[in-house]
Amino acid sequence: MRTLPLIGLTLDAEQPGGYSKLPWYALRQNYFDSVVRAGGLPVALPHAPELAEQYLDTIDGLLVTGGAFDVDPSLYGGGPAHPTVALKQGRTAFELAMVQGALKRDMPILGICGGEQLLAVALGGTLIQHIPDAVPDALAHEQPNPRTEPGHEVAISEGTLLARVVGGARMAVNSAHHQAVETPGPLAVVNAVAPDGVIEGIESTRHRFALGVQWHPEYAVDAADQGILDAFVAACR
Repeated sequence: MRTLPLIGLTLDAEQPGGYSKLPWYALRQNYFDSVVRAGGLPVALPHAPELAEQYLDTIDGLLVTGGAFDVDPSLYGGGPAHPTVALKQGRTAFELAMVQGALKRDMPILGICGGEQLLAVALGGTLIQHIPDAVPDALAHEQPNPRTEPGHEVAISEGTLLARVVGGARMAVNSAHHQAVETPGPLAVVNAVAPDGVIEGIESTRHRFALGVQWHPEYAVDAADQGILDAFVAACR
């Protein structure tokens, strides 16, 4: 009998070249490692929107990963796409079906980086399409130093799920994004903000655990990062 909660992780999709002459899936090992450390049993989820409900019948929690692509602006009324926007329509269609289904079931969700942005959109929020064009004097949110190092700090909003999870008012985070949440929507609140005012995390106000962070806690840059994974997996038990 299975004793560990089964955690579904969404995969990135790549075009032919590099690893294979055919389209292929990819995901960094540290995503899986961080779930294992938290006491979960990670499984990869290929992009099949028609199987979303069957996946959701099987898993205990959903982790929506990041990637070098963007949510289609048409999904949040964002108008024409900024020239920097890169889409992966098949991946987004699958992830959106999974997130919407998980929200209906009140299944725990953790959205990381692009996964946080997609969770915000699913909860009725909107996105900034390109931070340098929208935020005066913005930080380098695509940090020049390695992702294994912090890029800046974030202030954690008091009274939020994230604050309870990390147990502090500030965290050092890495930063690898050119977009960000603009408005969290009517079903969510902001739980973390960068020094330049850019939203760094959101969470649902109507679900027991639907949490998104803009940084990558799987790198464990801050001592509190693994606690985010631990709390997510605990909610899946």
